[in-house]
Amino acid sequence: MAEYKLLLPSMGEGVMEATVITWLFNEGDQVKEDDSVVEIATDKVDSDVPTPVSGKIVKILKQKDEVAKVGEAIAILEIEGEGENTATEEVKTETSAPDAETIKAIEEPLNPTATSHVEFSGDLYLSPLVKSIAQEENISESELKNIKGSGLEGRITKEDILTFVKNRGNQPQQAVQQQATPVQAVSTPPAATSAPASTISVGAGDEIIPMDRMRKIIAENMVKAKHIAPHVTSFIETDVTNVVKWRAKNKDMFEKREGEKLTFMPIFVKAIVKAIQDFPMINVSINGDNIIKKKNINIGMATALPDGNLIVPVIKNADQLSLSGLAKAINDLAYRARNKKLRPEDTQGATYTISNVGSFGNLMGTPIIPQPQVAIMAIGAIVKKPAVLETKDGDVIAIRQLMFMSHSYDHRVVDGSLGGMMLKHVHDYLQNWDLNTEI
Repeated sequence: MAEYKLLLPSMGEGVMEATVITWLFNEGDQVKEDDSVVEIATDKVDSDVPTPVSGKIVKILKQKDEVAKVGEAIAILEIEGEGENTATEEVKTETSAPDAETIKAIEEPLNPTATSHVEFSGDLYLSPLVKSIAQEENISESELKNIKGSGLEGRITKEDILTFVKNRGNQPQQAVQQQATPVQAVSTPPAATSAPASTISVGAGDEIIPMDRMRKIIAENMVKAKHIAPHVTSFIETDVTNVVKWRAKNKDMFEKREGEKLTFMPIFVKAIVKAIQDFPMINVSINGDNIIKKKNINIGMATALPDGNLIVPVIKNADQLSLSGLAKAINDLAYRARNKKLRPEDTQGATYTISNVGSFGNLMGTPIIPQPQVAIMAIGAIVKKPAVLETKDGDVIAIRQLMFMSHSYDHRVVDGSLGGMMLKHVHDYLQNWDLNTEI
């Protein structure tokens, strides 16, 4: 018999570590090739780790709530054969440090501190999470280079930088001041935890529910997003009668042909993509005093999970997909999100986000802009209402399918005219939907 070290696999660009949520098997259990053996959590998404071999788990090396680095052994399996086997070389290949251009292009969808003026050179590889902490704490590049990383190939992990921050106050005062001088001139938004917590009284019968890991991440990012971006929201009511008729005519045929449900979401995404192409300055992010105009149109899709939390999987290159392609991509992402099958890269790189508050019966909403994006659209419930129609014989009142849309945008770079015109174009595309559109 031989020992096989099960390593934490590469989980996408910039993800260097994960926390063990729960083991699905115990020591002594037999597992088969491709069995999911452990649930893990990164700062982006929860996922399962499968075993590439069959065998018996003889030792679990990382227990629940412990952090493992990419390429680190998390369990030892007993398998057929002789000697010791690992997948170390494969992991090293996948996680080798990217070049400067690749690092520069890394997307940071949940990193609100991307607006900081602190820059790091290409020879210093930092994951988005570590970079976020460094920018929040005004840690200079010279300080980072003095941190001894414990990650794969000496990279700095979250634990490394948090330990540095904790011990930073013990450094000689003069040295700290010299290192921090260039950075302290930069104004940074207050941290989500900077305000003193108010005392809450707990009465008899009250239930205290600790926040889970994902809820903590959501809370932190929402507060930071509101600190960073001055939000403005515009509203419009749209007649989507043609959209409703078109879907009713095509949904059964589409499901029979493709084996997929045809929802309203691909239609909404199609209209939004066309409006972004009309107004590409909506598809931007901010880095210090620079506006980064994105080439790709990647649509984030806010998705409610069964546990009440929220996740935003991303439809990559949505402008290159047909209606049929959008329907399949949306259904796939929604299914995998609700069944904890998303990969970390599935939640990265969004350039614009849509939130369907109508799925909960809500008429409208004022969503918070995910950083570093500059806009988000909320789609309300479709409701039958009497409406005035203009005809060649005069105005008439008819029953129509009406829907509110709201567009929240970052007033630092998106003015009311741009935000309002973009919303109006989405309205026009939906209201004038061609009943003969092919799918």
